Amino acid sequence: MDIELEEREVAEGAARLWWLFLLTGIAWLVFALAVFQWDFTTVYAISYLFGFVALLAGVNEFMSMGVWTTGWKIAHAILGVLFAIAGIWALVHPHNAFATIAGLIGFFLLFKGVFDVIAAFATKALYDLWWITLVVGVLEILLAFWVAGDFRAKAILLVIYVGIIALSRGITEIILAFKLKGLKARGV
Repeated sequence: MDIELEEREVAEGAARLWWLFLLTGIAWLVFALAVFQWDFTTVYAISYLFGFVALLAGVNEFMSMGVWTTGWKIAHAILGVLFAIAGIWALVHPHNAFATIAGLIGFFLLFKGVFDVIAAFATKALYDLWWITLVVGVLEILLAFWVAGDFRAKAILLVIYVGIIALSRGITEIILAFKLKGLKARGV
């Protein structure tokens, strides 16, 4: 199959579902707000929170596979599987998960930040709001290095990290929704 034809078919299919990404983005933002309002003080509560967020992120990655071409679909599938494994592990072994959550969150923020920075520059010519994705990506990379510090021992910071992940996912999903809506409006 011609690569350009594949990209066009993916864009047409995804553009019709732009509203779905808007809804998931809003849901992530509502969830992030709720995370910041709850009182998570136990190891188990934080591990369960992380497990729940990781499972949702995995489902979100599988859902977004329809937006990408073959190479990116594979990357999102791998990320979805990794999120699902991390989420199940955190739910099944909450005490063990607590010790490694900060490391997992740091790596997630680093990889997502790098991906967002690359995506921002790759779409610079196509979208006027490319710089928002760039800002989110740079902030995620900076947060990844902050997470890597000695802050792991503080339970409240782990909750903040989970909230930040939900917040960044929400912003990214909303940006994607409006990119897809723009494609639909242009008749792609």
